[in-house]
Amino acid sequence: MKIDIFNHFLPKKYFDRMVELVPKHGMVKRVSEIPCMVDLDLHFRHMDLFGDDYRQVLTIAAPPIEIFGSNANDMARLGNDCMADLIAKYPDRFPGFIAGVAMNDPEGCVVEAKRAINDLGAVGIQIYTNVLGKPLDAPEFAPLFDLMAEFDLPIFLHPTRTASFSDYQSETKSNYEIWWTFGWPYETSAACARLVFSGLFDKHPNIKIVTHHLGGMIPYFAGRIGPGWDQLGARTSDEDLTLVLKRLKKRPIDYFHMFYGDTALSGAKGATECGLDFFGVEKVLFASDAPFDPEKGTAFIRWTIEVIDSLNISEADRYAIYEGNARKLLKLKV
Repeated sequence: MKIDIFNHFLPKKYFDRMVELVPKHGMVKRVSEIPCMVDLDLHFRHMDLFGDDYRQVLTIAAPPIEIFGSNANDMARLGNDCMADLIAKYPDRFPGFIAGVAMNDPEGCVVEAKRAINDLGAVGIQIYTNVLGKPLDAPEFAPLFDLMAEFDLPIFLHPTRTASFSDYQSETKSNYEIWWTFGWPYETSAACARLVFSGLFDKHPNIKIVTHHLGGMIPYFAGRIGPGWDQLGARTSDEDLTLVLKRLKKRPIDYFHMFYGDTALSGAKGATECGLDFFGVEKVLFASDAPFDPEKGTAFIRWTIEVIDSLNISEADRYAIYEGNARKLLKLKV
């Protein structure tokens, strides 16, 4: 079985409400141009192209729920209820779903995470790499990480950044969608670094965090993360960052190896091999990022399968990536 653990869907009720609340948001335009994002029949036809053994663990597509402001918790509940209905109705298609939470309400997001997991059967939660510009290691978000460590279910980390985050100080916006192409991998990497240096893995050594797009920049920059951050503080004169290294129980790079990654790399084989080398087969899971591909729903699945099938790995390792790791991490019963 091929269990696609990070793909995206928008239930019709959720999509319609989203369009009402943020009609001019860039992601509304993006997802509105992908019919199978909302059309379930078309979504199924796309899935059928990859055989009876292809399954999807569903997540609500961007934009981040926090952009809905005072309506964010209501949107999280609506999305999770809709996803739970899909899982109940089509268990042979969808073995589970990842719950959305509204982190702009730190107390409310904990309540919703508990409800989604305990009452609706969610197999994890999705959060974004920043909360309306605030870092994930802010103290008010600690209870959510505590909760997920207690549940022993994964946190799925999705990058977010917009054109308003400029690439140069002299400019007010990012041009040519650089904010997405390079900005999102940076977002993932920066968020992971903040969690590492906050001491999260010392507090919760068994916490599970799945980084979308196989860790962003992390695998490729292992040399900078390793020997580079072993010298933390050598480049800083206005504070003593060597104290951070003394506080941590491990080398910085050892914590980065504790993250999980998915194979949603738009069909890039070299990047997949780099990520596998960094995280290890036991921490890499099959994911396509469908339906955000040029074909609007089929290419990323096909390309990712082609890459995994072409890897010079054992069949046992291929099974782990396609199915075994997902079953273990998400505690799937199918």
